Amino acid sequence: MNAPANTTETATTPSEDQNRRLLRARDAMDRDFAAPLDVPALARVALMSPAHFSRRFRLAFGETPHRYLQRRRIERACAMLRDTEDTVTAIALAVGFDSFGTFSRTFTAIIGRPPTQYRANTDPFKAPVCFVKSWTRPSSFG
Repeated sequence: MNAPANTTETATTPSEDQNRRLLRARDAMDRDFAAPLDVPALARVALMSPAHFSRRFRLAFGETPHRYLQRRRIERACAMLRDTEDTVTAIALAVGFDSFGTFSRTFTAIIGRPPTQYRANTDPFKAPVCFVKSWTRPSSFG
């Protein structure tokens, strides 16, 4: 019998596989944040049932998939409010909200002030993008 020649099989544990699938869903949210994503669609990306996906996502990332997606959309909206002259309504639609009212309410809950006030009181940053993203990243909201 010949022994296999120096093969290294990388078997993943069920936990590692699950984490990889959760990361795939989170990457989809980061990439397609403006698309109409919902928990069932994201659960399909992670190959899980919607309820199981929501529970595991919250355990892995500290917030629900819906909250993560909202925060990601608001993060992008902040950049657009700082760096463009687009209307607030156009920005709301561009980042994936269906209505200005929902956008404004969510923005205010996460940032602590309405989008128009944020734009009026925020100067464009003159720093590398990686620093700006770190400094302006919205925190989780309650």
